[in-house]
Amino acid sequence: MSEVVSRVVDAPPDAVFAVLSDGWLYASWVVGSSHIRDVDKGWPSVGSRIHHSVGPWPLHIKDVTVVKAVQPGVHLSLEARGWPLGAATVELTLVPHGDGRTEVRMAERIVRGPGKVLPEAVQALIAKPRNNEALLRLADLVTGKYANRKGT
Repeated sequence: MSEVVSRVVDAPPDAVFAVLSDGWLYASWVVGSSHIRDVDKGWPSVGSRIHHSVGPWPLHIKDVTVVKAVQPGVHLSLEARGWPLGAATVELTLVPHGDGRTEVRMAERIVRGPGKVLPEAVQALIAKPRNNEALLRLADLVTGKYANRKGT
């Protein structure tokens, strides 16, 4: 797996997982995903999919992200597709971090397509800024929704 990026979120793991469990929010935090067309019933159960578009309109590509493994509140493993670019395995791990906070760890590795020929160090160099931005967006979504849920 490529380099792990992480961010501490001011909300507990269940609040983070609640955002990850809402497939309609995927394009709000995943850098490069531009539009959600559909979310399978049961997301994020294993095998369920988010049907999304990648890239800017009108050049966007229709593809899917599939859940490979899930442990609610702890871990989500995805295969994110975006042909012709390829497919990547994305691992999201939620670790309690003090009182009511969560460290979100994210790792990505290209598993199919043209990018697979790149050495993992190069893949990590490309993915790190995008994944840091994704975690920043995820943290903003989570803290906004969690603050509203708490009534603050």
